[in-house]
Amino acid sequence: MFDGPFDVFAWIIAIAAFLIAIKASSQAAELRRRLNSLEEMFYAQRQVQPPPLMPAQEQEQAPAPATTAAEPPPLAPEAEPAPPPLVTEELSPPPLEASSAAAAPPPVPAAAPGFEEQLGTRWVVWIGGLALALGGFFMVRYSIEAGLLGPGVRVFLGGLFAAALLGAGEWSRRKESISNIQALPIANIPAILTAAGTAVAFATIYAAYALYGFLVPATAFVLLGIVAMCTLAAALLHGPALAGLGVVGAFVTPLLVSSGKPDYWALYIYLAIVTAASFGLARIRLWRWLAVTTIAFAVLWIFPGLDSEELQVAPHAFHVIAGFVLAALLVVCGFMFGPSIEDGEIEPVSSSSLGAYLFGAMLIVLSSAHADLALIAFTLLVGATLLVAWRAPAATGALGAAAATIFIVFAEWAVRANPDMLVLPGGPIAGVGPAAIDSSVTLHLVMAAIFAVGFGIAGFLAQGRSNSAIIPVVWSAAAVATPIAILIALYARIAHLDRSIPFAILAVLLAAAFGAATEALTRRETRPGVAVSTALFATGTLGALALALTFALEKGWLTIALALMSLGTAWISMQRPIPFLRWLAAIFAGIVTARIGYDPRIVGDAVGTTPIFNWLLWGYGLPAASFWAASIFLRRRADDAPLRMVETAAILFTALLAFMEIRHFATNGRMTSPPSLLEFALQVCVTLAMAIGLERLRLRSRSIVHNVGAVVLTAIGGLISVFGLLILENPLIWRIDVGGAVFNLLLLGYALPAVLMLLLSYAVVGMRGKVYANTIAGGALVFALAYVTLEIRRFYHGPILSTGATTGAEQYTYSIGWLAFGVALLGIGILVNSERARLASAAVIALTILKAFVIDMSTLTGVYRALSFMCLGVVLVAIGWLYQRILFRRQVAPPPAPQTSA
Repeated sequence: MFDGPFDVFAWIIAIAAFLIAIKASSQAAELRRRLNSLEEMFYAQRQVQPPPLMPAQEQEQAPAPATTAAEPPPLAPEAEPAPPPLVTEELSPPPLEASSAAAAPPPVPAAAPGFEEQLGTRWVVWIGGLALALGGFFMVRYSIEAGLLGPGVRVFLGGLFAAALLGAGEWSRRKESISNIQALPIANIPAILTAAGTAVAFATIYAAYALYGFLVPATAFVLLGIVAMCTLAAALLHGPALAGLGVVGAFVTPLLVSSGKPDYWALYIYLAIVTAASFGLARIRLWRWLAVTTIAFAVLWIFPGLDSEELQVAPHAFHVIAGFVLAALLVVCGFMFGPSIEDGEIEPVSSSSLGAYLFGAMLIVLSSAHADLALIAFTLLVGATLLVAWRAPAATGALGAAAATIFIVFAEWAVRANPDMLVLPGGPIAGVGPAAIDSSVTLHLVMAAIFAVGFGIAGFLAQGRSNSAIIPVVWSAAAVATPIAILIALYARIAHLDRSIPFAILAVLLAAAFGAATEALTRRETRPGVAVSTALFATGTLGALALALTFALEKGWLTIALALMSLGTAWISMQRPIPFLRWLAAIFAGIVTARIGYDPRIVGDAVGTTPIFNWLLWGYGLPAASFWAASIFLRRRADDAPLRMVETAAILFTALLAFMEIRHFATNGRMTSPPSLLEFALQVCVTLAMAIGLERLRLRSRSIVHNVGAVVLTAIGGLISVFGLLILENPLIWRIDVGGAVFNLLLLGYALPAVLMLLLSYAVVGMRGKVYANTIAGGALVFALAYVTLEIRRFYHGPILSTGATTGAEQYTYSIGWLAFGVALLGIGILVNSERARLASAAVIALTILKAFVIDMSTLTGVYRALSFMCLGVVLVAIGWLYQRILFRRQVAPPPAPQTSA
């Protein structure tokens, strides 16, 4: 690389010059900073120090000598005034006190470490520690490759090097302690030397075991554990870096040393000792990260052996119970030996530590197919969680984890342990049906009773014990959610989601218990969180009643019952003004809406064939009435989000009732049949009628939901009118039987919608924009003209309008009919003084004129052509006369009166 020794010296000189330049630059920056500080101090002194006084001013401001009240002041002799004293430019020094006060410099902030300081005090130390560890590794590797040392000597030298590093770390620590040298917190030389020695000791013992076979697994395991424990102990003196190395080494040791037949008891006893040491160190030094790391490793060590066919439940249960007990004793704040914490605060590490071991116990239960010992261990941990959370509010968050794991255990038991699989042909399906080690139903029922009673009573008694609002809320939420979740799981497991009067009775009893708790809490004095807890217990009452209805009723009746629950909740909110009850009424409305989304026919194929009076009337009509009544109760308190949700459900169910009944009527009960002209016509009429009703209702209620609902229904009616009546089911395009001569589908599908559109346009005049109202009126005109045209077509072609040729007489009749319709509109506009009617008349007549010159002139012949234009001319002249004589009649001005002379 280098050509000669001079190149080497050149590189050395360049590197030295670079380091000297860096040092000089750092010193120059430090001098510049100090100079700026001195300038700031000088300017601050100049601003604080007052200007010097002249001699005359000093005499005027000097205090006068004290004299008695009777003695007059001496008179000054008359003399020539003395000349004014000379003012010199020299500044007089301030007094001693003022000078010392002004000269005191402000405290100079500590300068940030420069590049040189970081390089020499931190980076070098870190790299040095790493280099020591790598040096030992490379030395061993070189000796192996060169064949200089045998295996025994290598291991001996590795141990000797580890001992040397550990000794150097301890010597440097004691030297710093004796000489009162404060070690840098980021680059502690004794800690780094000790960590390097620990790493070398780990590697040496593992090499003696795994590479050379000098140690049996048991001896290697013990030695590695001793090193890990000593590392944790040394962390008390050397800081967190060594603690991290020790905890990682302690938990990784079982992976490094393995045997053909795992001994889970030895493993979990060792892990219990390591966990205790790590938790103790975390408690002494208050290192939260060390506690969290230990919990994470401990939970990961639950997984080995869970997927084996011969799962050893006892050692796994010992592992989670031992870890739970250690966490409760040393980690949970405010409990036994844990750190102290302010009252009413939920500490995340305290709660998550208990929740982690509950999660592990749940995994053991699920993996063992609900073995009795696993269930007993899980029950003990849940009970211990209630006890710890009752004693230490910092662990209240673990109640949520306990409730969630309980529901998962019972839900998994209900899904997998299904005895119905036993009666299938060929026996149970592998992995789905119950196994031979499934726990009995009796044990699960006993557990369910213990959990439900324990959470319910504890959640009720916990109200008012804390000055914080979140603590009682968590207790009440767990007290309500846990019994309901267990009841649902047992119902699915035992009753198989069928009707069950015994479970309905249990749900009613549970509702009564929640109702009694609600009444008791309403009578108590106001405490933090009691209002929300009362609402939660009231929610549990209504939820349990809804479950009772679910267990006792079938399909459509359940939908009706849940809708009535919304009405009942709204009524209860009037008697007991608990804010959450309003939301609960809205939640019930949402549940019913989701229920009809799952099966819009409510009862499946059992809807019935009777028009109107079928299951759709009860399944949609009663919920709609319930939601309308609930909205009336809720509106008496406030116009808020729950009210709007219930009002939306009321409008939705009313519209769905109409649409579903129309579909049932138009298809004769076959709900999956394609749509027809009759269905579209009825839907348009009903939608427009509901829009008119909402337009009237919103003027009284001032509800945003009624306002938006009217617009949405109008838009839906317009879309069905355009795409359904004018395109998809237009009798001029498709072969459709329209029925009789007068009372037919044309009257229902075109005339009646035109009338309803006209009424809707008058309902929104002055309340909405002119464009909105005129658009609806334009739709009425289009459908009225379409009705006239289609009726003329029905007169010439019969019920099927799409067949047959158009004759000259038919074309002439179209012109006459359109012209008569325009004249009728003009007459109505004149009689009621409606500008919109007259403009509509002008549009129809203009269309008639266009037809006469474009169609009639080319298609009509003979007398029909002449009569068409003659009638058109007469009508146009008559219209002009009407406009001149009636609408815009000009008044003739009277002649001026003759003037007389004065």
